[in-house]
Amino acid sequence: MKYFNKTLLAAAIGLASTQTLAAGFQLNSHSATGVGRAISGDAVIADNASVLSRNPAAMALFDNTALSLGVTYADIDVSVKDVCKAGTPICFGSDTDAAEDKIIPNFYYINPINDKWAFGVAAFSNFGTGTDPGALANNAVTLPGLGTIPAPVDLLGNTEVITMNLNASLSYRVNEQLSLGAGVDVIYGQGTLTRKGNLPFGPNGEMVPVSLVNVDADGWALGGILGAVYEFNADHRLGVSYRFSPEFKASGDVQTLVPQAQAYANFDEIVIPLPDIFQVAGFHQLTEKFALHYTAQLTSWGDFKEITLENGTLGQTSIPSSQLKHYAWDDSWLFSIGGTYQLSDAWTLRAGYMHDQGVVDEISSISIPDSDRNWYTLGASYALSANATLDLGVALVRGEDTQVLEQSAIIGDVIAHTRSNAVYYSLQYNYKY
Repeated sequence: MKYFNKTLLAAAIGLASTQTLAAGFQLNSHSATGVGRAISGDAVIADNASVLSRNPAAMALFDNTALSLGVTYADIDVSVKDVCKAGTPICFGSDTDAAEDKIIPNFYYINPINDKWAFGVAAFSNFGTGTDPGALANNAVTLPGLGTIPAPVDLLGNTEVITMNLNASLSYRVNEQLSLGAGVDVIYGQGTLTRKGNLPFGPNGEMVPVSLVNVDADGWALGGILGAVYEFNADHRLGVSYRFSPEFKASGDVQTLVPQAQAYANFDEIVIPLPDIFQVAGFHQLTEKFALHYTAQLTSWGDFKEITLENGTLGQTSIPSSQLKHYAWDDSWLFSIGGTYQLSDAWTLRAGYMHDQGVVDEISSISIPDSDRNWYTLGASYALSANATLDLGVALVRGEDTQVLEQSAIIGDVIAHTRSNAVYYSLQYNYKY
């Protein structure tokens, strides 16, 4: 028996909206340099080509062609503890290893065309995660005289999303102080979602394996970014950018159970609104060896209110649209500050701190272990030659213990406690021609 079976692009982007768009799953690991300073000042420092991920206008700060290649290893630690039927002593256990580690690559290339124009291309990821508390889905509880209570299978399972931004941008230097930039994002997303476990659907209520959701899908969408840089002088500058995220309207095979009709409704399209990202960054060279930098970033998670299905049918009946999932998320700010110290001609050291607000408000989810998070970071650059550097960055990310209350269609309200931590290890090679 299947309650849901969503395939192809529609489901993949639905996954990206629900799982990866929480603040804790917005990747801020675009470069080893940025990881080492908690992304503080990333939209304006322009010490290598990775600035393209944050602000296309900053390409105007380059006199020579620049290349950056990097990779980040994310050691993810997600725990889902004390999953219980609300108001009862019926509990289904804990999973202290509910996420898989991730490898996140990046690539940036900036080419100044002349003293006014510059062009750049990049490949990086803004969102990506994976959680899987599915080990609890078969932990049914048998009570003497009351029978067997199944686990909330519809809330437990594998959710994995990978996204990649392919960006092309231009910058234009208006004068000695002001530069502007714009870019186009071609976004690829791949998602997997499964919900399966033992449920009493066999003869005489016998527990049998049941698949509720099975998704393996990918797709494409378009977005964009605008940016500006203002240079007070050679030592002090500000940067600002606004990334426009697309509304995914995907076609495919979307099937949902309508309990009242005891039948499946089939839809042609699924629509998911994605949030925009606005950030302001500053850089100040306070002494010959030390610089201070900072970032404030707002992501409009409040725009993500619901996922809807369109162009559906139930037998001979037409369904223009239907709400698949409702959310009550808040807009989210992150604030970071950091410093860079030139230790010698060969070594540059950096450190940073970031506070990242969670987005979940009234409606929480076991599969989205979101909370406020604090980043503590260290980094260094080593000059391999006059033109080449090797960057290292490490970030310790710590979330908060969060109580989750979520409604299961199988057993009613479920309470759990979640926590999401991570350690990022990042390596990057930079070359200026």
